Amino acid sequence: MTQTKRHRVLAGVALLGTAAMLAACSIQIKSAPDPSIPADTMLVAADNGSPLFERNFNPYMANKRTATFYMYEPLVILDNVTGEEHPWLATGYDVSDPSTVVFTIRQGVTWSDGEKFTPEDVAYTLQMLKDFPANDTQGVWGFIDSVDSDATTVTIHLKEPNVPAAQLIATTLIVPEHIWKDVKDPTTFRNPDPVGTGPYVLGNFAAQQYTLDKNEDYWQADKVAAEHIILPATNTQLDVATKGYDWAYSFISDVDEAWVGAGNENSYWFPPGGTIALFPNLTKAPFNDLNLRQGLSLSLDRKAVGDAAAEGYMQPAGQTNILLPYQQDLLDPSIPDSGLITKDDATALQYFEAAGYTQQGDQLVDASGKQLTITITTANGYNDWLKGVQEVQKEWGALGIEVKVDTPQPAAYQLALRNGDYDLAMGGTGGTGSLFRDFNSLLSSSYLKPAGEEATNNFERYDNPEADAILDQFKEATDAQTQLELGYELQNIVYNDLPVISLYYGGSWGLVSNAKFTGWPSEDDPYASPKTYESTPLLVLTHLKAVKND
Repeated sequence: MTQTKRHRVLAGVALLGTAAMLAACSIQIKSAPDPSIPADTMLVAADNGSPLFERNFNPYMANKRTATFYMYEPLVILDNVTGEEHPWLATGYDVSDPSTVVFTIRQGVTWSDGEKFTPEDVAYTLQMLKDFPANDTQGVWGFIDSVDSDATTVTIHLKEPNVPAAQLIATTLIVPEHIWKDVKDPTTFRNPDPVGTGPYVLGNFAAQQYTLDKNEDYWQADKVAAEHIILPATNTQLDVATKGYDWAYSFISDVDEAWVGAGNENSYWFPPGGTIALFPNLTKAPFNDLNLRQGLSLSLDRKAVGDAAAEGYMQPAGQTNILLPYQQDLLDPSIPDSGLITKDDATALQYFEAAGYTQQGDQLVDASGKQLTITITTANGYNDWLKGVQEVQKEWGALGIEVKVDTPQPAAYQLALRNGDYDLAMGGTGGTGSLFRDFNSLLSSSYLKPAGEEATNNFERYDNPEADAILDQFKEATDAQTQLELGYELQNIVYNDLPVISLYYGGSWGLVSNAKFTGWPSEDDPYASPKTYESTPLLVLTHLKAVKND
């Protein structure tokens, strides 16, 4: 789980006071769209004013406005729900040689100022990220050795064989050379007047909201239904429910009553965006004992934990690091019950005994009679996670384990996780859309740091040469079947060795209205994540249809 993982997996999921108020209201909440917003205009809850509502559309800055993703495009869009790749500014890429990636660049695309988009723009963007490493937020130059371009292609020469790196490089947002080459410092440039290849251009920008207008010269302009988008600086849960929003990415308590029941042809879809899990600190006893981890895993009712955390909207997660049902094709069919672990206290106690713990009265104790005591760390304010932890605390307590809960502020929580300063920690894993990255970030010893030093991934500090060998093979595998089979092996490591203890799926909280636009991603049509940030909204914005009112 990286520092931004919470946003990717569970953005807006904390049950804020407003959401609780919605659920507790004695009167029916009703959505009352602003009549001044025309039918061709979409109201989207995607941005906020934290810390400042700055006019910043630099694609590589953390505090950029969310709609930057609606104006700048990648070579390929990777959907994190299904793992499907969608060719975008590239019509495709070839990695027949594990050390070389050749992107075929789409022809007939123009920047929003009318200039032609070319492979040189792609080459320039990548070179700029090398020259200004602070902008290389995905770390692509950790893989790239050099870049060449010609009239139709861009060729990436990698430092070593690494087929999965192609997918990461492909998701880089591309900027126009003819503008950015004159920017003195692209790391501080706010890009207030963005010029992109995307479906929208900046309209008005004010202190409380900004607007986008359709890019009429967009290379897929015929697929873009919304002529304008309004993005307010503040989007409370009450605003979302009552002001006629067309699209939001937010958890609302009792969503059927507070969102669907509000009218405006509202609906929702909460596909899995990652796996919420307990990360054991594998540098500390007794958590480095597989028998103890097996006992902890088998003594959990995952449905009860997930229901407590997500109000029953999310399903228990299998012990595979695979998102089901939308990644079913990636799942090893030999793993029992799709990796779901059923609560079995009797077998759990056998594993605890093998780890040196037995029940004495109402306590689970070691050979000296000392009770097994565990502290679970979760971030303050992540109320859904806290509710899940409290259910874990109750279930393990029933077996005689003393469970304490530590709730540091989010920054301190992240630091504790990175430094390995915890017993067990709530966290998120998977959900990038990339099979390799989901397992590499969880299992690779290349991220290992001693306790007390900050790690960027593999926070549990798992060290297994077998996993490393499989990941190395994955880097050189150019055919899909070999990659699939290697994925099976990695799933079995997660299933059998429990580097993390999976609990439930974290939701992608998609709230939409069908009053003005239809064709939203849904359980029946899961073509993209319903999230409003990163590049997958481009899939949505080019898929919607305007409702025609006679």
